[in-house]
Amino acid sequence: MLQTLRVKNLALVENIRVDFRPGLNVITGETGAGKSVLIGALGLLLGERADKTLIRAGADAFGAEALFVLPDTAAVDAVLREAGLDPCEDGQLIIRRIMGAAGSSRNFVNASPTTLQVLKKLGDRLVDMHGPHDHQSLLDPGFQLDLLDAFGHLEKERGACEQDYAALLELERKRRALACDAGEAERQTDMLAFQVKEIEDAGLTDGEDEELAREHLVVANAQRLLELAGAAVAGLTDAETSAFDCLAAVQQALDEMSGLLEAAGPWREEARSIAIQIQELSNTVSSAAQNIEADPGRLEQIEARLALYHNLKRKYGGTTQAVLERLNTARERLHDLTTRAEQTAELDRQIAQARARLQAAGERLRDKRQPAAARLAKAITAAIQDLGLAKGEFTADLTAAAPTATGIDAVEFGFAPNVGEPMRPLRAIASSGEISRVMLATKAVLAAHDRIPVLVFDEIDANVGGEMGNAVGQKLRGVAQGHQVLCITHLPQVAVYGETHFVVAKAVHDNRTFTTIEPLSDATRAEEIARMLGGRDLTRVTLEHARQMLEGTRTASAAKPQRARKKEKKTR
Repeated sequence: MLQTLRVKNLALVENIRVDFRPGLNVITGETGAGKSVLIGALGLLLGERADKTLIRAGADAFGAEALFVLPDTAAVDAVLREAGLDPCEDGQLIIRRIMGAAGSSRNFVNASPTTLQVLKKLGDRLVDMHGPHDHQSLLDPGFQLDLLDAFGHLEKERGACEQDYAALLELERKRRALACDAGEAERQTDMLAFQVKEIEDAGLTDGEDEELAREHLVVANAQRLLELAGAAVAGLTDAETSAFDCLAAVQQALDEMSGLLEAAGPWREEARSIAIQIQELSNTVSSAAQNIEADPGRLEQIEARLALYHNLKRKYGGTTQAVLERLNTARERLHDLTTRAEQTAELDRQIAQARARLQAAGERLRDKRQPAAARLAKAITAAIQDLGLAKGEFTADLTAAAPTATGIDAVEFGFAPNVGEPMRPLRAIASSGEISRVMLATKAVLAAHDRIPVLVFDEIDANVGGEMGNAVGQKLRGVAQGHQVLCITHLPQVAVYGETHFVVAKAVHDNRTFTTIEPLSDATRAEEIARMLGGRDLTRVTLEHARQMLEGTRTASAAKPQRARKKEKKTR
């Protein structure tokens, strides 16, 4: 669960900390107080794009931090290992993000720097966020198909279709590459044959040009090198005042000193060693000079070979390795063109097989989708009826579609809110309140089938009111039995079902606006519910009404387990 959220210098928030609890956490407050800023901060921590304009006026950066406490960290640890990060310790995961005024963002997981992509992957496994406009995604056919497959746990079968479809696309790409007209094929063949012959005739080897460059430097400067070598040998050993002769006199002096001064013995040996090194260095320089030859013919050969390398690198890629890679590519393409008819026939055969495999994978997926669609329709229908549409019905109808990565099916969600009304596509429904309830029903059904620990609902109850608010609140509390739920709401009928209640307020101090968030006690909670019922001017009537609503949810929650036990006994 999300245990702690800290936000600093984000929009109206200067510095707040929220300690959430298990179950249903409701967040209320007047419009514009900053409720959505908290959810926005959580979204930033989970990989959403940040904008430096969110930084609070006068601050040079904003920061956010979330502490998750997880009973099972396997899914999160897999992401961390893939990113080269250490796994969680003691079930704790800390995510931190900082953005400066210059627009640079720094991201941390358990104190280790990381990327935005890693935060997104973690977010997919930690939190399911639903905003006030997200219900529109429920109208998208692709989303509906994804939802059905998630409900049916069809990841393996869906993955097989994706793999087979990718293989088919690659074969079709190769087939298109061969499908040029005869004139174009002849032109390409001539060009490639010329390129292959030109590079093959050159006989290039990787690294030869570098060796030639080194040799060219020597041959082009042979005369000067011989002069320098002669001067070095003369100074070391051959001249009358060479270093070797000077050291001979030094050795004589040190020989005599060693008989008079014991410490001079090692000096004498060191001088002898230096004399030997000078002799060896002179021999090395002399030997190297003998191998230097000022040969104009060889210089001309080297320059011609280097010019060939330069010309081919200019034409085919800038490096010898690139030229050799171009040779291999040209050979392969030339082979494809000269054997075009045979390869086309072979690719046609492989494409037919790939399509058959994709069709078979799609049929296996369909065989599991059909019963999953029936179960999904039944479950969502029950959830919709719990949300106040007692006669509402939901369907998930499969129809045949062209094979793609998602299989060979299309799905259409249908909805009939009232008795006597025909089943219509969900996208044809005009009532946003009905769509919101269908989305909540869908979320409630899926929540029982996924392992995401935290669900966030930002004004899921938009366009819903009155008794329907009670139904939404009951459904949210039901979902919170297996997940931690954070819910921003404007409806008192929803807020009273919260097991933990926070109120967000806005205040002005020293001509600056601040957002605060505080947990409510039983007494202050009744006042907040009363405010939501009747505005700022509290009366004894609205306050008493608020207390009765809160008491009613507690009584209903206490009675629910007893009803469940009676139902179970009756079933037996």
